[in-house]
Amino acid sequence: MEKIRLMIAGEEYNLSTDNDLDYVEALGAELNEKINTLMNSNTRISVTQAAIVTALEYADAAKKGEATAENLRTQIQEYLEDAARARTDAEISKREAERLAKELASLKAGN
Repeated sequence: MEKIRLMIAGEEYNLSTDNDLDYVEALGAELNEKINTLMNSNTRISVTQAAIVTALEYADAAKKGEATAENLRTQIQEYLEDAARARTDAEISKREAERLAKELASLKAGN
């Protein structure tokens, strides 16, 4: 576990993390930028209000991302099932073609 110091909205936060420090630093910088942008666009908004609005935006994005991921998992599962059915159908067709080829060869040999 490593420690990192982040500056967000003028406040210093000391965190311990198992994540890559550059990643955590980038997250902190992004959060700082979003909060500061909100505060600069509306001088009546407090740091807490800006943080709540930013948290809601991230929560919304996370929920939508989860829904998208679930939809993709469902689509992949359907594609895998379709591929399995296609393999089964191909195997059945191959066996039928082999049976018909043997039957044709037998008929030709009988003439």
